[in-house]
Amino acid sequence: MTAYELVVRSRRVVTPEGERAAAVAVRGGRVAAVEPYGAPLAAPEDVDLRDLALLPGLVDTHVHVNDPGRAHWEGFETATRAAAAGGVTTIVDMPLNALPPTVSPDALDAKLRAAEGRCHVDVAFWGGAVPGNVEELRPLHDRGVRGFKCFMSPSGVDEFPPLSPAELRATLTEAAGFGGLVVVHAEDPALLREPGGPSYRQFLESRPDAAERGAVESLAEEAARTGARVHVLHVSSAACLDVLEAARARGVRITAETCPHYLTLDAEQVPEGETAYKCCPPIRSRANRDLLWDGLARGVLDCVVSDHSPSTPDLKVPDFAAAWGGVSSLQLGLPAVWTEASRRGFGLPDVVRWMAERPAELAGLPGKGAIAPGRDADLVAFDPDAAVRVDAARLHHRNPVTPYHGRTLRGAVLTTWLRGRPVDGLPHGRFLLGAE
Repeated sequence: MTAYELVVRSRRVVTPEGERAAAVAVRGGRVAAVEPYGAPLAAPEDVDLRDLALLPGLVDTHVHVNDPGRAHWEGFETATRAAAAGGVTTIVDMPLNALPPTVSPDALDAKLRAAEGRCHVDVAFWGGAVPGNVEELRPLHDRGVRGFKCFMSPSGVDEFPPLSPAELRATLTEAAGFGGLVVVHAEDPALLREPGGPSYRQFLESRPDAAERGAVESLAEEAARTGARVHVLHVSSAACLDVLEAARARGVRITAETCPHYLTLDAEQVPEGETAYKCCPPIRSRANRDLLWDGLARGVLDCVVSDHSPSTPDLKVPDFAAAWGGVSSLQLGLPAVWTEASRRGFGLPDVVRWMAERPAELAGLPGKGAIAPGRDADLVAFDPDAAVRVDAARLHHRNPVTPYHGRTLRGAVLTTWLRGRPVDGLPHGRFLLGAE
C-alpha cells in the first residue's frame, strides 16, 4: 500500500471530469492520485468531508495588493490572508497602485521585497505597460511576469498613465514578438465624461456601455493587426459580448473576464452615497447582469475574478463623483458567485471552471486550478449550503469596506490547503515566476 502525506475524501469532489465521490491523495505537495471515495489509502492524516464539497483552490488573476507604497490600502499579508479565507490559493498581483508600479525589472524587485515572507497563498505578478516602457516588456517577461496590464483610459493614479492608440499598437507588437499576453482595461476615453453630480445614476451615465464596447472593438482590431494575444479585464457591459464573439470567430486571440460584483449586484439596488459599490467600469442594470450570466454560460466570458481594488475608508466619501473607485471582495468572491450561480441552476463544476481552471490557463499556471494528479494540492473544503451574513469588520482584507456588508451569502469556506498544508496563519506562499 502506497503511503501518502494526506488524504481528503468527499462525496462531492470537483474534478475536471465533473463532481464525484473521491479520495484525493497528496504526496510532496501535489495530488498523487484521485481514487474512489472508500479506497484504502495510507496517510498520517485522513480527512473525510462526507457531503461537504472539495474544490481546487481558486485562482484570482485580478488583485490589487498596492504594496509597496500604498500598503495602508492593502498589503501582501492581509490580502493573502483574505484570499485563503475565501478559498483562493493563488493570486496574480496587478502592477498599479503600488509605488513604484511594476513597469520595470527594478520595480518588480521592489515588489518582491515587499512580499517576501508575507504571503499566505502563492503569488504571481502582472507587469505594467505604460507610455515609454515598451523596451522594459521583454525583460519583465524574462523575469517571469504573467503578462502586461495597460489602460486605454485614465487609470485613476498619475504614475500609471493610459496608452495612446499608437502606444497600444507598439505594446501589442512588442508582446506578440515574444508570445506575451496583454491584459487591458478597455474603456474609450472619448466616450467618458465627468459625472454631473454625486449620485450613482450620474456616475453610471458618465461611463456608458458604448465606452466599453467601442474600446473592445478597437482592441480586437489591433489584436488582429498585430497578432497579439489580448485579454479584456472586468467586462461590466453585455454590449461587449457580440464584439468578443465576432472577433473570436475571425481568429482573433482575445479572452475576457467579468467579476463577482457585476454578476451579483445591480444598479437598481445601489444605495445613494454607498460608494463601496463604486468601481470602473460601473455596476450596471439588472437586465445587463442577466446577459452577463448568459455570456458566461456560452463561454463568451472565460473567467470570474475579483478585481479586488481596496482603499482606505476615507477615500470612499459619500459622493460617487469624488470617491475612489474599487470594490473589495477578495474573500467573498466564491460565496457571492455561488449564491447567484446556484439560484440560476449552475453547479459547482461551473464555478470551478470560471474561478479556478480558466484563470489558471489565462495566467499560464499549469500546476493550478484543478484537482488532478500532478497538480499542486491546493484544496478547499466548502459547505455549499451554509448561510453566512457578511460583517465587513470580520474580513481579513486591510480596511473594512465592502458592498457585501450585511448581505447573507450561500456557502462557506471551512479549510484551505496550500500544496497539501492547511493555511494556518503562517505565511507559506511562494512566488510563481517564469514557467512555474
